[in-house]
Amino acid sequence: MAKTTNTPKTSAGKSAAKLSKKVIKGAHGKVLKIRTKVHFYKPKTLQLARAPLYPRKAVPSRNKLDKYRIIKSPLTTESAMKKIEDNNTLVFLVDLLANKRQIKDAVKQLYDIKVAKVNTLIRPDGQKKAYVRLTADYDALDVANRIGVI
Repeated sequence: MAKTTNTPKTSAGKSAAKLSKKVIKGAHGKVLKIRTKVHFYKPKTLQLARAPLYPRKAVPSRNKLDKYRIIKSPLTTESAMKKIEDNNTLVFLVDLLANKRQIKDAVKQLYDIKVAKVNTLIRPDGQKKAYVRLTADYDALDVANRIGVI
């Protein structure tokens, strides 16, 4: 596109020339963002994934709560036996730091059974007790026999 060098003489022609120049070059005016809040929050910037040159720990820490530490022992009291017979529920003493999900996974791995739900309580002597309810396709009496509770 060739540039025209003719200069307009009227004021309307001058403003039209300015406008055409602006359209060709593009508007470069700075527009300030209107801030409506009192506090300025720093915008989130790109955080690249870290690629360390060497590990900060020589040896990674091992999992302290493995399945054998989570389940301490089955409980063989009369009330526990009643739970086995009536509610299809096994009762275990478990580690104090174990949560319900960890207890469920540990029972699943150790005894090859499916768990419906886990209820926990902390006894007055400071130990944690877990009521492990089995699914309908497993019988708690058979599992208790296999474990050696009965």
